[in-house]
Amino acid sequence: MTDRPRHRSVIIEADGGSRGNPGAAAYGAVLKDAETGEVIAEDGSTIGIASNNVAEYSGLIAGLRLAAEFAPDAEIEVRMDSKLVVEQMTGNWKIKHPAMKPLALEANRLAPSGTTYTWVPRLQNAHADRLANEALDGKRDGVTASTEEREAALDEPESLVEEVQSPDAAADAEPAPARGWAPPAVQTTVILVRHGVTAHTTSKRFSGGLGGDNPGLSDDGRAQIRAVADWIAPLAETVDVVITSPVRRTRESAEILAERLGHPLDVEPGFAEMEFGAWDGLTFGEVAEQHQADLEAWMGSLETAPPGGETFRDVQKRVLDALERLLEAHRGKTVVVVSHVTPIKTLVAHTVDAPLEAVFRMELAPASVTVLAFYAAEGDRGPHSSMRMYNALPPGNDPFGSDSKW
Repeated sequence: MTDRPRHRSVIIEADGGSRGNPGAAAYGAVLKDAETGEVIAEDGSTIGIASNNVAEYSGLIAGLRLAAEFAPDAEIEVRMDSKLVVEQMTGNWKIKHPAMKPLALEANRLAPSGTTYTWVPRLQNAHADRLANEALDGKRDGVTASTEEREAALDEPESLVEEVQSPDAAADAEPAPARGWAPPAVQTTVILVRHGVTAHTTSKRFSGGLGGDNPGLSDDGRAQIRAVADWIAPLAETVDVVITSPVRRTRESAEILAERLGHPLDVEPGFAEMEFGAWDGLTFGEVAEQHQADLEAWMGSLETAPPGGETFRDVQKRVLDALERLLEAHRGKTVVVVSHVTPIKTLVAHTVDAPLEAVFRMELAPASVTVLAFYAAEGDRGPHSSMRMYNALPPGNDPFGSDSKW
């Protein structure tokens, strides 16, 4: 039996090219041990007709998949000669082209927390470039790994079977990890989608959870969610389930998403909007006229509720309880959650370890997408959560006139 080599840190070199731009396209990705320079695995594959940028992003995604398979617990540095991809993945440049956004979303999903990106001159990326050209020339297709890695992969199912200490423990025992490498942190990805607009959204009325009037989506709201569904559709195969708040506007949004992605729909009451009680259906101005003292006490407070409503602390507790249930039920999966302004901002504050007061400093557009990652850490691994994306909008959904809020 061959133990899988442990790689503490790895380098991904990735490239892609299109002969015609767009034209016949392929990518190349090589995974190397950062300490020894040893090639762990390579991938050179064609992707049909595509642009250079799509091919380059495809190379990045292929490299991250190699890292997940052959060095799942390693720190990652990505090196590419594409200034565009490096600057977009580091957040320095906005992603405006609609074809790039799903690819960037998938790369973000695959990249462990702490992944770094480095631009290198083309000559320093020759290995990945060669793999892409070999694929275009029909000389190779798919993943190849070093002999040591292949032998370890062949032995791995057997290596995961360890003796339990007693027959009584056998039923509850989990397979032990293969010797010689540390178990990776298990990542659960949560794609949060705010519902589309309703009549209350456009008229700026308080619109709470289950106790309110809860109008359904308007025609514009349905169009917004269909655009989101088309935008994240390339990720459909990675999604485990679509979860929705039971409120009408989120349920209608989730039905559109679930149908487009081809996944079942579950309901989680914990992700419902804050209850606004007596204020539900009123504009801010109407509340100020009818409930001035209550409004002044509520503004900026975490502990004060509208008459008959909830406090921000109340919402925080039920939202985090719902998150705990989600992470237990869908460990290691990707889940789409359709929810509301307050629950989504509460989850973001929790994820980045910010005080709950941070919700007062966030803006969240209708039909926006926020991506969070949670890690079931093994040993001393961390961090336990990270924010991958916030308030992102597909083309045409941006109320401020641009096609991106990345």
